[in-house]
Order: sequence, then structure tokens, then C-alpha cells
Amino acid sequence: MDDRVSTGVPGLDSMMRGGLIPGRVYLIKGAPGTGKTTLAMHFAMAGVANGENVLYVTLEEPSENLRTDMSRLGFNLSSSNLTIIDATPTAERYVLMENFFESFAEGMDKMLAAIKEQFRQRYYHRVVLDPITMLKLTTTKELDYRRAFLTFVKTMGRLKTTVLITSELQKTDVEEYLVNGVIEMHMFEIQGKLTRGIRITKFRGSGFDPTVRPYEITDHGLVVYHDRVLPLP
Repeated sequence: MDDRVSTGVPGLDSMMRGGLIPGRVYLIKGAPGTGKTTLAMHFAMAGVANGENVLYVTLEEPSENLRTDMSRLGFNLSSSNLTIIDATPTAERYVLMENFFESFAEGMDKMLAAIKEQFRQRYYHRVVLDPITMLKLTTTKELDYRRAFLTFVKTMGRLKTTVLITSELQKTDVEEYLVNGVIEMHMFEIQGKLTRGIRITKFRGSGFDPTVRPYEITDHGLVVYHDRVLPLP
């Protein structure tokens, strides 16, 4: 196979036969607390460690909080190779704008324009959009969202960058049909203990391990045990 793009989590790379296929768009799905942002940051920092330029767009967690939380896991977000765009809505906008949800639906196009502007300044090997859930929830029409998301995917393909998107939505959504790969992160209660499991449900262009594998969120981030099988309830 061609060179793969590491997720920054060795166990997950092993499940994908070496990592992500470059130049494609991938989706991470999971409930709150499953570690989606942590996995996205592993992906971003793996690029930085490899000397790549990385663009991280945060839509829910303010960049100051993101830096603080990730520094506790040992991630240093001060590299000049890492650009963070804070696109989070403020509390004041929620209070002062009655038509907030309609107006923010237009933000996806503006966000895409901001990303394209960043690419005019320098090329980014990796892009993270965390999470896309807010944009989905604030778009009034499903067809409009589908068109906007498809435009995003096509634009990223033309830019030849590897993209990781996170989503909190649990049911099957339009993103799953349009992206090149889907990674699901789950939490289970097994014998009274909270257990986490990760599964790849879609990976175009490559074989992959479809088994639910256990993982942990440690003081140093995510650890995926690709050689263990999660005993599901």
C-alpha cells in the first residue's frame, strides 16, 4: 500500500493495516466522554511530530480550554506547525440572538472559506474539524446540510489533505455515506465497570479489523489494545 497517515495511536493504526489513506476524509463518532477530541488531537500532534502543518478547527470547546485539557495529557500545542481556529459560539450569542440557530447554519460556508484562506497562506497536510455536530444541529434543512457537507468533502479532496471530523450523533447520518472511513467509539458497562471499545465500520480502499477492541484514556492519551477482544455484554 501507499504510505499511510498515522492516527497517533499505534493500536488503531494496526486495526487499519498501518493507518489512514492520505488525502481523504474520515469520521469519528461517539457519545460525550468517549475520547473523540483526544483521538483527534493524537492525529493532529502525530502530524506535528512528523514536521507537517496541521489545521485544527474547534467548534465546541474554546481553544483556551482545549489547550489546557490537552496539555494535561502531555500534548504541546505551541508548535508553529499547528494552527487552531476557534469557531466556538459564545454565550452572549446564545442570549442576544433569537435567530442564532439560523444564522449559524451559514457558518459552514464561512468556515470552509476560512480553511481555504488558510491554505492560501500555507499548505496543511492534516485538518481536524471538532465537532461537526453543532453545524448539523443548527442547519434547518437536511438537504442544505448535505450539500454543504458534500462541498466540504470535495474541497478537502481537491486540497489533497487528510481530514478527521468528530461527531456526537449516534444514529446513521449523511456524513457516514460521504466520508471515506468511519471510526466508532463506545462505552459499555460490563460487570459494573465502565469499559470503552473502538470499532472501524468503514474504510474505503483497504482491508481493516472490524472487531470491537478495548481502549483506555490514560494520563498520556488514548491506548488501543488491538490484540484484545472486548467481551461485550
